[in-house]
Amino acid sequence: MLLQREAEFISLHAAQHERVLHYVLRRVGDVEVARELTADVFRIAWQRSEDEPTTDIAWLFGVARNVIGNEYRGRRRRRELMLKLADGVRAAAPSDGEVEATVAETLGKLRPRDREILMLHFWDRLSTAEISATLGCTENSVSVRVHRAKRAFAAAMPPELRTGHMDKAGDHSHGQD
Repeated sequence: MLLQREAEFISLHAAQHERVLHYVLRRVGDVEVARELTADVFRIAWQRSEDEPTTDIAWLFGVARNVIGNEYRGRRRRRELMLKLADGVRAAAPSDGEVEATVAETLGKLRPRDREILMLHFWDRLSTAEISATLGCTENSVSVRVHRAKRAFAAAMPPELRTGHMDKAGDHSHGQD
């Protein structure tokens, strides 16, 4: 049964991959992103093939449409995160584009662990309890990690933009580092 399912899926992939890829590419405009999203479409198709085998291109396009919608929402959330993190430096920054670039660069300098907690907190708008459940740690641990990540973000910012942001990042020492 599994071999038949795999053969049917391979056939579906071979027959429809290019069509789905072009559909996605026309909507996102970036080849690498389109490839990733198309892979997601076929991952979902594989997962669903056990329950609802399909070779229907319309169904694949429907899945692609949902995956693209998630990508658009993710892009919007990333922009919102950058703007929210940059609130404390707006007065010092000459333009929004420069602020966004600085925030993105600063996020890139952080440890993956700090970047993740800031993204969950600001981008995904998860509460401390929700982050705790997501990461499998205590709410107190989440609070401490958010606090430290904000401090790391503020410290990683260029010195000329740091003024005013340190207070917003909660830069008050608890003697724990």
